[in-house]
Amino acid sequence: MEQLFEALADRTRLRLLNLIGQGEICVCFFTAILRAPQPTISRHLAYLRKSGLVEARRDGKWMHYSLRPPAGEGAARVLSAVLKELREDPEMQKDLALLQKACCAARLPRALAGAPRPALKETR
Repeated sequence: MEQLFEALADRTRLRLLNLIGQGEICVCFFTAILRAPQPTISRHLAYLRKSGLVEARRDGKWMHYSLRPPAGEGAARVLSAVLKELREDPEMQKDLALLQKACCAARLPRALAGAPRPALKETR
């Protein structure tokens, strides 16, 4: 549990988890949406991987990240509650709107040109 709470103790990591909670996403979308340098995003993703909350999959030159719920029942409940609360946060809602806009655009922005579009969950 301590490792889970340490992973959740950073706003950038919470924003990443909020986005990853919508489905598997290429790292390039994180840098575009969070407007943070790629090394910063990679460092936070590595922290989340080390904590066991996300997993990565390489597809050619693209790295895709997805949520990996904790094995322990208590930790899984905590993560689920945190993700639910994040959806109520205005900044997190803005991030999700930007992700939706980027994914559904007829043409991807230049920074995302050629990137694989995420398959997002249905939002209500």
